Amino acid sequence: MKVAVVGLGTMGGPMADNLIKAGFDITVHNRTRSREEDFETLGATRADTPAAAAAHAEIVLTCVSDTADVNSVLLDQEQGVINELQPGSLVIDCSSIEPEATRRMAQRFRAKDIGYIDAPVSGGSEGAIKGTLTIMCGGSEDDFERAQPVLQVLGSQITRIGPVGCGQIAKVANQVVITGTFMALAEALTLAYKAGADPERVVEAIGGGVAASWILDNRSDKMLKDHYPLGFRLRLHRKDLGIALATARDVKVPIPIASLVATIEDGLIAQGYGDEDMSNLARFVRRGAGIPDGPIKS
Repeated sequence: MKVAVVGLGTMGGPMADNLIKAGFDITVHNRTRSREEDFETLGATRADTPAAAAAHAEIVLTCVSDTADVNSVLLDQEQGVINELQPGSLVIDCSSIEPEATRRMAQRFRAKDIGYIDAPVSGGSEGAIKGTLTIMCGGSEDDFERAQPVLQVLGSQITRIGPVGCGQIAKVANQVVITGTFMALAEALTLAYKAGADPERVVEAIGGGVAASWILDNRSDKMLKDHYPLGFRLRLHRKDLGIALATARDVKVPIPIASLVATIEDGLIAQGYGDEDMSNLARFVRRGAGIPDGPIKS
């Protein structure tokens, strides 16, 4: 199967790598063209534009930063995927963008008899590398089935939520949940330490109860070490929170925890921490508690 992958960043790069290893015929394009070189070495074909990447593809998979970038790679009048992708083919967009924008883009492709799945992902760079992402899909049942050969290489939990746009709505809900969980973990670890307990032993204890979570298992050590490699960039999470807040306003749902954390993230980004993993929310709590930067000593 011929698959074009547009966007070779923290998430898209490992996706392309896994598809190559799985035996797909891959064409790649990235805005920073040098990122294509490693994939060419692995056997992929390079394309000068998103349109050129799509010219012979049965499926185009996109994974770029935001709504404007998706709109550009898919719908640009000269270089967009829509100019060359053939009727009967399929777009799988793994970017996290606005649900309504997703619906508008899908409509443009449906008018050309091209299927469309919005398939935002969760699981961080670790999940992308391992091929164990959670993938939240919106689209028709037929398009969802057509996407399975690709999606099964990328993820271990693949769910069709409903029609186009529902994948993005699920991602909004996902981001609201992890926002509260990251913040709560930062608060809990700092509280335990300041109150006189060994935070590593606290993590061990609460990990066996209802406080257990992927975030507790995979990010508590980073918070305790005050070291925040990717992961998931804080500035990209803040972008996702912006989508969540806008969606909540549209449907008149209060999300006060997400609103507060968005303000905290704005402050961290202004201090130059936007390209660290979002577990660096712990910086805000630790500094507020008067804990010096650096690893917490038990």
